[in-house]
Amino acid sequence: MASRRPDSFDGLGYRGRDDPLYGAGYPVRSAGAPAELQHHHWVTTPPDIPGSRNLHPGERTPLYDDPQGEPGAPGAAAGWGAPQPGVPPAEQLNRFAGFGIGLVSLFTENVLAHPCIVFRRQCQVNYHARSYHLTPFSAVAVMYSITKAQGVRSLWKGMGSTFIVHGITLGAEGVISEFTPLPRELPHRWSWKQLAGHLLLKGLTAVVALPFYCASLIETVQSDIVRDEASSGLLDCVREGVARLLGVGAPHSRRLLPLGRLLLPAALHTVLRYAVAAGVQRAALWLHRRGRERRAEPSDPLDAYFPELAAAWAGSLAADVLLFPLETALHRLALQGTRTIIDATDGAVAAGNGGSPLVLPVNTQYDGVHDCLHAIRRKEGGAGFYRGFGALLAQYALHGALLAAARTLLSSGLHPGSSFI
Repeated sequence: MASRRPDSFDGLGYRGRDDPLYGAGYPVRSAGAPAELQHHHWVTTPPDIPGSRNLHPGERTPLYDDPQGEPGAPGAAAGWGAPQPGVPPAEQLNRFAGFGIGLVSLFTENVLAHPCIVFRRQCQVNYHARSYHLTPFSAVAVMYSITKAQGVRSLWKGMGSTFIVHGITLGAEGVISEFTPLPRELPHRWSWKQLAGHLLLKGLTAVVALPFYCASLIETVQSDIVRDEASSGLLDCVREGVARLLGVGAPHSRRLLPLGRLLLPAALHTVLRYAVAAGVQRAALWLHRRGRERRAEPSDPLDAYFPELAAAWAGSLAADVLLFPLETALHRLALQGTRTIIDATDGAVAAGNGGSPLVLPVNTQYDGVHDCLHAIRRKEGGAGFYRGFGALLAQYALHGALLAAARTLLSSGLHPGSSFI
């Protein structure tokens, strides 16, 4: 029976190899091994896809020639269709419930929350705007006005390029880890050398993906009013990224910063975001497990899946909040000199133009990350670092609400008459 890799289900409630909690789970013993070899292995066994199952201690893999389902036959105890000792009949349903929660989280994070990401980035690079949109209420109101004037697609622009950037990032990380001693994942008992190498790998991956990230950023903030649909394509992100890397293609302004000036802030942002998210995620899981041990609560099947997703949600939220000023500076530097035109984020409407929102060019003149941070502080105040912060809060509120709703619905379906908060 072929073994399945846990990293092939990353994002669906399972821990992938690039997950900061990969390798951190419960200690298990190798069944059938001598006592002196039965040491603890910190592994995470992913829940199976409905229709399959994990072997439990003391069981063996059923062979093709084993009779299954016959009384007294070897396959009756270990076959696929036979009842498993100690396994409740609803185990497959519980696994399906966890799979469903993972799908809800993945869909919300990458699809439903995309309009919030688009508007947040537009606010970050729009230094002309009078409204900073620090609360979700003002952000949602302007997002609605833009959608009403330009159509629903106006806030889902650039979603394909974000998936391409994710793919390039994962591919670059895998290639670099294969040809270098830098570890792609940390073991449960890691050393400082392994941690430094792991963080260095994250930084190098951000450097490789930087030109494509800049191209994706332009697609997400460019106004649909000036977008040429005939010349746009799914792979424009790759083409523009290569052109930015080689310095060819469409002419840009002299204010365009070379990629070398963006390498340090991009790598720093990626490494710090990963470190903060991983730390908060580990702390949240540790507190959850310790709280359950103290209260001695009965085991809920969904606790095998939901706490990890909730901890990942909390880690990402903490990282994005803490690094929001650095992200604002990075986006302004990456967009400078690209002749990008964005939507007005003040909610203004151009008179006599069919009610379409006004568009504004991005004409910043920063010399680097230090000059950008200093100029924002001097001209826009401390709140200028948090332009569009309300869209970030709306994004995570939507994600958290859908996660909680999915868990409540699945819990009530698995346990009729009971409710979980």
